[in-house]
Amino acid sequence: MIRLSWKMAIGLLLLLLSSLLGGLHYLAFRNLRDLLFYLALDIVFVPVQVLLVTLIIEKFLTERERQALLKKMNMVIGAFMGEFGAEFLRRVDGFCGEAPDLARRLAVTSSWGKKDYQAALRFAAQYQSNLDPSGEQLRELRDFLLARRPFLLALLQNPNLLEHDTFTDLLWAICHLTEELQCRSGIEKLPESDRRHLANDIRRANTILIREWLSYLRHLQAEYPYMFSLAVRMNPFNPEASPVVS
Repeated sequence: MIRLSWKMAIGLLLLLLSSLLGGLHYLAFRNLRDLLFYLALDIVFVPVQVLLVTLIIEKFLTERERQALLKKMNMVIGAFMGEFGAEFLRRVDGFCGEAPDLARRLAVTSSWGKKDYQAALRFAAQYQSNLDPSGEQLRELRDFLLARRPFLLALLQNPNLLEHDTFTDLLWAICHLTEELQCRSGIEKLPESDRRHLANDIRRANTILIREWLSYLRHLQAEYPYMFSLAVRMNPFNPEASPVVS
């Protein structure tokens, strides 16, 4: 016995309904010529209908789905920034040689526009930080990363991340850095060569995170001004950042 899928069953039902309505039309008006004429006319415009449905309506629906997915993705990024991102940037900024320059270049304000964000993103893309963490700072960063590991692993299980390549790259860079730091027992007494290696891993994650942080602030400024206000007051590159409105 052949079992039909629900799509095939609906298709056959619609065909039967169309045939039934055509038969009723013929019985009522006894005009087969006009019935066949309008049937042929409808068939002539089928390609146009297919074009309208597949290229226009489908594109519109796909764009709506993409916008909904991006909104969900920005919620995930917001949770990441609040739980992890801002604190990571703040800790790395503590042993960055260009901290004053970063504070000046990334001093986001409510007056920033498209050109300001584009200039900051270009700067972040070319930025090569001079990181020189001490053994104690590496230990503190390791403890921070290990404490946040369950949160990061939970983010990696989010299927929406597949639509956001740069954020996925960021999570992988942070997970790699966490593993590197976890593998070292005597982290406060590492040779200079190994400290430079770890500094490169930190730089990789930090550079991607700065770009994501800027993109996230631009999104908040456009969609959620009240959240943007707090994010600006708590700028991780500002050593005097405070949530208090002055």
